[in-house]
Formats: sequence, structure tokens, C-alpha cells
Amino acid sequence: MKHRGRHRRRRRGRALRATLAGTALALTAAATMITTSQATDADDPGPLKPLTASAETTPLRLTERDVPRAALDRLSASMGRPVGVRTVLADPDGALRDAADCTADDRRALPVEPAAARAYCWPDEATEGWRPGAVTTSGDADDDGRWGEHRVVVSGWSRADASGDGGGPARVAFVDAGDRERPRYTWVLLAVPVDGGRDYRGLGSAVSGMVWYQDKLLVTAGRGEDSALYVYDVDRIQRAAAPGTSPGRGPGGPSAAGARYVLPAVATYRANGADAPRPGGISLDRSTAPDSLVAHGSAAADGDGPALLWRYPFSSDPARPGLLETDPVAHAHPVEVYETELTEVRSVLSYGSGWYLGRMTGSPDGRGALWRQDADGARTTRCGADETHRCWSGPATSLSYWQETGEVWSQSGRMLFALPLADVDRSLDG
Repeated sequence: MKHRGRHRRRRRGRALRATLAGTALALTAAATMITTSQATDADDPGPLKPLTASAETTPLRLTERDVPRAALDRLSASMGRPVGVRTVLADPDGALRDAADCTADDRRALPVEPAAARAYCWPDEATEGWRPGAVTTSGDADDDGRWGEHRVVVSGWSRADASGDGGGPARVAFVDAGDRERPRYTWVLLAVPVDGGRDYRGLGSAVSGMVWYQDKLLVTAGRGEDSALYVYDVDRIQRAAAPGTSPGRGPGGPSAAGARYVLPAVATYRANGADAPRPGGISLDRSTAPDSLVAHGSAAADGDGPALLWRYPFSSDPARPGLLETDPVAHAHPVEVYETELTEVRSVLSYGSGWYLGRMTGSPDGRGALWRQDADGARTTRCGADETHRCWSGPATSLSYWQETGEVWSQSGRMLFALPLADVDRSLDG
């Protein structure tokens, strides 16, 4: 029986690779149809420009604020003892489909070059009315790549408004990635305690950036929220008893906007003023000492300014697991800041000396570009007969590096996918 199961997995793996390769070839053929005039925005952005003046770095300072412990305890007292990730994974809402079983329309969201090594799609009924966002994994949470005995991917989503934008409430799916053929997921609402912990509301923002580090989940928030980052403790997940669609306590009990679990924020990081740059996307860099949080954003509140890249170190204090390093007045300061000539940056990853940046290109087919930029210059992926740079997935808003496996995870449309970082480096032009 074990041998037959292994052979089935091998055949299915070959079929999946053939499917993904076929999708990539089809998309590559489509990419060759892009005109020369459309490719003029592929100009080499050159090296990153370091910013060191205090006038350039001080606006990126964050202020840490804890949610009062009394408020969290009051919420727990009314909702029951908190549970952890293991309990959530053991109570799945559904399963993802392997890419071979996904529609051609779904697979069009995958990158052309480098191609995904494995990919899954979300069921229609699970994501209707929701907009995909960032991804993080247990590879961020712990350097052995596991949370307890589990390999986990966390996928962020937000409720789409009438325009199709994600304005909240926001939720995440904890995906048990141990079963490569049929990963199961469980929805958890991202919440913010209010009224001293007597109630809670949903996080009112798209989830454009997310990092799970140690026992904390850090999530970006748009300007509709008063903080730039919200911090969640994954050991404080609460059960929601009521099936209502609006977050918060109601006549039937606590509701989680259709989910069965609620994760309340335990801390926030406020930006340095209403017009200060905010992280648009974040990721974890384990190649620094200490580990660090990297971010991208715009220098202008309206998003029209140059793109900025910056880094905060995580605290090495055992009493502050998963939190940023702060000074005596609770300020987190960036230790590196750069300016890039690239525009429409949607995702960021830093590892070693390189910064990997995914960006929108405005092409009719929704293709994006993936660049690697550092102090010496920039390189991008190219594909198709005319070697267009539009090879990446334009809608993808996240890059998360699972160091233990060497994989980069991302999400585009209803597709959740992974590929080796080594494949990204090999795909870059010289």
C-alpha cells in the first residue's frame, strides 16, 4: 500500500508540473504579444539609493502601544479560554484544490517566469466577496519551519467593497501545509478590542503585508486605521459562537463575520504622523542579526512619491517575543532606508544583499515584473520571444521566504503558490 501511494503521488506530481509548465508556456506566448511601446517602462532602475539623513529616516519611526492586559483578559473571560494554532488546524473549514484541478482562469494568475513549483486554488464559495492579500508561513515563525509539529501557511483576505477593493473586515486562513496534495484551512477573523475588551470590531483594512514571527502575527493596516501595524498573539485565538456576518458581540453571542474563530490584537505600531510613510507590504529577513522586518511604501501619503524600502530589527529581549526593537520611549527606528526608482511596488523580500520587488506594470493582461535590486544595480526576470520583463504575477502583493525549505510563497487571485528562491535568482537577466 505504501508503494502504490508513493507511485500515485509521483504520477500526480509529474502531472502537476506538466500542468504548470503548460500554463507558463501559454502565458509566455501571450507575453510576446506585448508591444514595444508598452515595454518602455522596463528602464533599468539602477542601484538602490541609501537614505541616511534624519529628515529622511525619522518619518519612518513607529510607536509601539500595547492593548491593556485587562482588556484582553476581559475579552477572554466573556468568550472562553483562548486556543492556539493546533486547535484551529484540527477544526478545518475546507481544503484547497491542487493546481491541476483548478480552472484555466485561476491559473492565469500564476507567474510565467519563474514558474510555480506547486500551487493551489481556493474554492469559489470560500472566497466570494473577499479580496486576497499577503502570505506568511511557519517558516517565518520559527527557524525550523514548523509551528509545533505543523507546517503552516497563513493567507490574508479582506472583504471587498463595491469597488472591489478590500476595506475590511479582514481575516486570515491558517492552512495546514503538511498534506501537500490537499491542504486544509480554517478561517480566523482579525479583530481589534474595543470598550475595554467588552467588545471587538474587525480590522478595517486590506491585508497587504503580514509576517508571523515567533508567537506574533504582524499585519499592515491602511490609512483608514489609526495604526500602521497591528500585532496579534497566535496563542490568544478565541472561539466565536454566533454565525452572524458582522464582527462583534450580538444577541446570539460573539460573531466573526462568518468565521468560527477570532484573533484579537494585542499591540499596535503607530506611524510618525498622519502623512508619514506607512508599510504597504512587509516580510521577514532571517539573513540579518537580529532577524528583521522589511517594508516597502511610498514617501507621499497619496502614493505618488518615490518608493521607499526600509528595515526594523526585531527585539532580542526574551520578555518581548515577536516585537520590534524599541527605545526607552517605545519608538521603533529603521536601521536601513533606501529609495528605488521602481514605481507601483506591490511586494518586498530582502535576503542577503538583495531586495526582491514585485511591481505592477499596467499591462492589459495584468502581468507584473519581478526585480532584484541592491547597492550595485538591478536585474529582472524576462520571458517570451521578445524577452519582455512582464513575467511575474501583477496582483501578487506578498513575498514570503521559507528559509528551511528555500521556497518563496505568494498569492495572486485565488491561487496560492510557491517556488524556490534559487529559481528566482536563475531567472534574472545578467
